[in-house]
Amino acid sequence: MKKLNPFVKFLFYAVLVVAVIFAVYPIWFMFLASIRPGQSLVSLDLAGMFWPTEVTWSNYQAMLFGTPIPGSNPYDFWRWVYNSLKVAGLTTIATLFISTSAAFAVSRFQFRGREMLLIFFLAIQAFPGILSLIPIAQLLTAMGLFGTHLGLILAYSAGALVFNTWNLKGYFDTIPVELEEAAMIDGAGPIQSFIRIVLPLSTPALAVTAWFGFLGGFSEFVLASILLAGKPGQDTLPVALWKLSGSQSVPWGQFAAGALLISIPLLIIFFLTQRFLVSGLTIGGVKG
Repeated sequence: MKKLNPFVKFLFYAVLVVAVIFAVYPIWFMFLASIRPGQSLVSLDLAGMFWPTEVTWSNYQAMLFGTPIPGSNPYDFWRWVYNSLKVAGLTTIATLFISTSAAFAVSRFQFRGREMLLIFFLAIQAFPGILSLIPIAQLLTAMGLFGTHLGLILAYSAGALVFNTWNLKGYFDTIPVELEEAAMIDGAGPIQSFIRIVLPLSTPALAVTAWFGFLGGFSEFVLASILLAGKPGQDTLPVALWKLSGSQSVPWGQFAAGALLISIPLLIIFFLTQRFLVSGLTIGGVKG
């Protein structure tokens, strides 16, 4: 393999270093704001913008144990966590069930309108999801689910259907049909062969589907802020953090602490599933 010119190599690494700084510094900046005394987003001291000059954990204590700044309402952080985990977990289950069933049907069966269905899915994907906000709100209102977690879960599951169906279909296309036929010869039914043969071989693609389902349900803000209608006790973490801002001031330190705490469940799930994510995206994305 031909060696890179030293100048090109230096330029290559310089670009990588700058990219890493741009990616990491916002998180570091948020951490500095969360441990800085007071509720200031920026430090008056230049050194405080890059390194902690004063440290306090009161902002984390306020978020975790419900001790707000004077004059504000007590925080119910663990209720917000419960609501987010509930919505994200049920969204993940619904997304897996619906997308897996739809993708397997499109991958394995030939039926009238199959090609049109796939084209229709691509056409839907071309439009921003926010355009569906008003129709979704009207449907949920007609069903009596507006302002409920169940309505929000249905909205998230429907929004994730197109991408996940296409990705899973591509992955199912890579699994030989002969494996299912061999299982049926041995006495397994269609459902048994699907559960015992196809699903275990599709673990990477299922991990990707679960990841996107959980990520959307846990961290999405726009739909949650509108479809939950601000009902007491229903707020998810992103909506609750947004409501921290008052008419006069924003407790930036506690806001930063809450934003960092939100990322912990996502990081844990990512590290547990990262070995499946790359293969699930690449294989499913290039087939079918």
